[in-house]
Amino acid sequence: MAQNYDVIIIGSGPGGYIAAIRAAQLGMKVAVVEREHLAGICSNWGCIPTKALLRSADVLHSAQHAKNYGLTLEGTISPDIKAIVARSRGIAERMNGGVGFLFKKNKVDIIWGEAKLTKPGEILVGPITKPIVQPQGPIPKNTLGEGTYTAKHIIIATGARPRALPGIEPDGKLIWTYFEAMKPEQMPKSLLVMGSGAIGIEFASFYRTMGVDVTVVEVLGQVMPVEDAEISAFAKKQFDKQGMKILLEAKVSKVEKGADSITAHVEKKDGTIEKITADRMISAVGVVGNIENLGLEGLGVKTDRGCIVIDGYGKTNVPGLYAIGDVAGPPMLAHKAEHEAVICIEKIAGLPNVHPMDKLKIPGCTYCNPQVASVGLTEAKAKAEGREIRVGRFPFVANGKAIALGEDQGMVKTIFDKKTGELIGAHLVGAEVTELIQGFVVAMNLETTEEDLMHTIFPHPTISETMKESVLDAYGRALNA
Repeated sequence: MAQNYDVIIIGSGPGGYIAAIRAAQLGMKVAVVEREHLAGICSNWGCIPTKALLRSADVLHSAQHAKNYGLTLEGTISPDIKAIVARSRGIAERMNGGVGFLFKKNKVDIIWGEAKLTKPGEILVGPITKPIVQPQGPIPKNTLGEGTYTAKHIIIATGARPRALPGIEPDGKLIWTYFEAMKPEQMPKSLLVMGSGAIGIEFASFYRTMGVDVTVVEVLGQVMPVEDAEISAFAKKQFDKQGMKILLEAKVSKVEKGADSITAHVEKKDGTIEKITADRMISAVGVVGNIENLGLEGLGVKTDRGCIVIDGYGKTNVPGLYAIGDVAGPPMLAHKAEHEAVICIEKIAGLPNVHPMDKLKIPGCTYCNPQVASVGLTEAKAKAEGREIRVGRFPFVANGKAIALGEDQGMVKTIFDKKTGELIGAHLVGAEVTELIQGFVVAMNLETTEEDLMHTIFPHPTISETMKESVLDAYGRALNA
């Protein structure tokens, strides 16, 4: 006889494990099916371990510039890549174990294996047919095994994997995905990064700080294409100063592999080809949802461009079947998956006042040096919508705290609706802006106007004062610039 649950979730990444915990909090009987590692890509091979690597890069950069702070450090300051990777992997394993603890605390069952939908409300969990290429942490002892399981509600949270371009597929040796880039056995002397989105530019920043000769190739006209053009241009100037080579409006059309290097044929806008030889190459051209081998076709589940189609509450076109997170489409961000999970579960539970997510108010963060963070409309998009806008800007170079920290290269840009005063976009570049952006996210969720922000007292001295000054500047009232 099949074991029955109120909710079964396929996948234990940010969307899956948050959905499981919230369902358990609401008194549901919950199980999670996992085939690779608890906590998903984010905690094991993405968000968290990459920030551990970038933290090591930040410390190295500070140590190398100690004289700027009146400090003398004895001896050679150099990275130990094995120790850096070991620290990162240790943090990932800690996160993995933390999710296992949360499942146990909330009485969430773990079913280890590979799930396939057999009919509405039923899954068959079989052996893992796809090799676990990147395992992380031990399989929890308190897991259930193969068999048939049923639930009134089944949520697909299987995440995404690196996208591969035909003819330039990663091979794990010379052409890397983020898996290999996160745990190099030794530092390459040169690196080519294909793609300048968040993943590509973060790795480019890490490896450049480690002393690697880095070239970034981006097919579009700006680095970090989703960001506001002005912020992107500011960040690019900093990357240029660091010695990073960035080729825009260019694409890798062909890769020749040598014994221990690659030669990329880079096609430029004017049609000319530049051959770039590097020890290694990172393919960072986006991700694609894990929708294969789930039995979606047999149930007639609607998909679009590699993702499952859902409504604002995670519902698919099949009753009782839901999807959340990366597998349900962009933006493919962990915090989007987590919030989507809560919405989905609370709607299932019948809680009042459950609202679809406003994707315009989802912040985006890139943890390169300098950091970049944003929420809402860019200036170009606001104008494309026909809005009359006010734009404010404030540089870090006019902020006392930033100057004291030696981090005066940055800026804040705010965009307001000219007629209503509504804050419709905020874009930041500079030190710790990934921690500042949430202030603007809260403001937008509260439908804050420029008057509300102008009358808010920001503590001094803090970098956050640049946020208020940017608002003031939008209305011709900046006090410190």
